[in-house]
Amino acid sequence: MSRISRKFQALRREQKKAFIPYIMAGDPDISRTRDVVAVLEDCGADIIELGVPFSDPLADGPTIQAAAQRALDGGTTLHRVIDFVSSLRASTQIPIILMTYYNPVFKYGDTQFVADALSAGVDGVIIPDLPPDEAAGLIRLTRKEPFDTIFLLAPTSTDERIHKVCHASRGFIYYVSITGITGTKLALDPAIGAHIARIREASDTPIAVGFGIATPEEAAMVSQYADGVIVGSAIVKRMHERDADLRQYLRSLRAGVR
Repeated sequence: MSRISRKFQALRREQKKAFIPYIMAGDPDISRTRDVVAVLEDCGADIIELGVPFSDPLADGPTIQAAAQRALDGGTTLHRVIDFVSSLRASTQIPIILMTYYNPVFKYGDTQFVADALSAGVDGVIIPDLPPDEAAGLIRLTRKEPFDTIFLLAPTSTDERIHKVCHASRGFIYYVSITGITGTKLALDPAIGAHIARIREASDTPIAVGFGIATPEEAAMVSQYADGVIVGSAIVKRMHERDADLRQYLRSLRAGVR
């Protein structure tokens, strides 16, 4: 069982929801990322998503695109992100997920990627442009390992797609709250409860909701239905605002999720 699954089990016993912040690794450099990971954990993060920079991030809005470019300009690569996670394991055991596009993984090689990620202490991966239909090799490599493959569902997902994603996902299922890119302003679908109920009929895997969540109030609304709440663009934006109090903001999100 992965750290991710153990975390969700512990939270369920306590009747709590997971706070899952996202940041871009290497934005603007690895040293800063190390500092922010410590702040996230200190402010109540349960699981951390680390973005891997890519030059063509189709699912990401302007904030994450800019973060990826800063990281690429600083020389951040998938190899360096995996090495970074390995170095983090000397000081933290918080579950860490890599969010990457498939091109860097393909270039790395699925087998080597899984082996190196496991050795470094990475707990799972989200690849937005790799649907489960095309991920058989990656799934096969991870099925007997404590390494979770996390796939995405959306409000438009069909019953067939829901069953495929539920079958392929471990750790949690990523439910995209809106049809759009990261950072889009959240307009909470009044049918979100019904959509998530459909997913729960197909699987008892935890469901985390992301895309567009920016305020404690939005986090609280989403946590009524989900097992976890993912916040990314709003955190990345505040990291680069001169007068922003990142700790206060993170704690307010944590309180909203709880």
